[in-house]
Amino acid sequence: MGKEKFKVFKNYLSLVKFSHTVFAMPFALIGFFLAIGYYKYEFSWKLLLLVLLCMVTARNSAMSFNRVTDRFIDKRNPRTAGREIPSGKIQPRNALVFSIINAVIFIIATFHINRLVFYLSPVALLIILGYSYTKRYTVLCHLVLGLGLSLAPIGAFLSVTGRWDIVPMLFSAIVILWVSGFDILYSIQDEDFDKDENLKSIPAVLGRGKALGIAITLHALVVLVVIKAGVLIGSGLLYWIGAALFTALLIYQHYVVISSNYRRINFAFATLNGLSSILFAIFVILNNYFFC
Repeated sequence: MGKEKFKVFKNYLSLVKFSHTVFAMPFALIGFFLAIGYYKYEFSWKLLLLVLLCMVTARNSAMSFNRVTDRFIDKRNPRTAGREIPSGKIQPRNALVFSIINAVIFIIATFHINRLVFYLSPVALLIILGYSYTKRYTVLCHLVLGLGLSLAPIGAFLSVTGRWDIVPMLFSAIVILWVSGFDILYSIQDEDFDKDENLKSIPAVLGRGKALGIAITLHALVVLVVIKAGVLIGSGLLYWIGAALFTALLIYQHYVVISSNYRRINFAFATLNGLSSILFAIFVILNNYFFC
């Protein structure tokens, strides 16, 4: 790969924040291996690769579409003015084409999984693409983002089983609450800008103090759902170790944000949340094989 092509490749990885796949991807693997380990469905490498392809392409489509729709807002925000589209590294039209190509690949991949996920693929795209407009109209934008990422575990489970079940839906609920909470924390750094732009983030509408309280409440609910899911599947020691680590990192995330007077939000957002999802997934998946 030539130097220029590699540079373009890096720009597109940065455009979609590929490193942030550590938020939803581990939960997709939880849904996949939950179906195999706990519900005793047959493992398939082909199916696993198709699920991973769906995850990557759906997220690529959503993130690039978000960058296109937010390009003028990003340009006015000092924190985001250096992003690929406002800075001119990627043209909006090219980013939109990239989003469409990934959406098409996503739908084609679902066609090769099973009929249910194929029929649901437009609904999934509507949610994850529609999120890009919600911040302009409603404080529920954080929950919509959480809903979009929560499709990972239930989508992976449906890919294996072709049917609904309460347990993967609980893991999806964990993602909704967890992501919504840390997205509220993340948006605190744009509180003043969002007010000026009349954007409806919770910190901008309700203030920093109430936003922090809502994030804490959502993450407290996460812990309750994690416990409920563990009890429902009769989890062993490995699950509870993972649950304890996940909970500890959630608490530490809030400590870091508060103790640093909101200056270390990026560390809490990217590093701690990525680490917590990976560790939780590892222990949950291992639990499904050794205790189910």
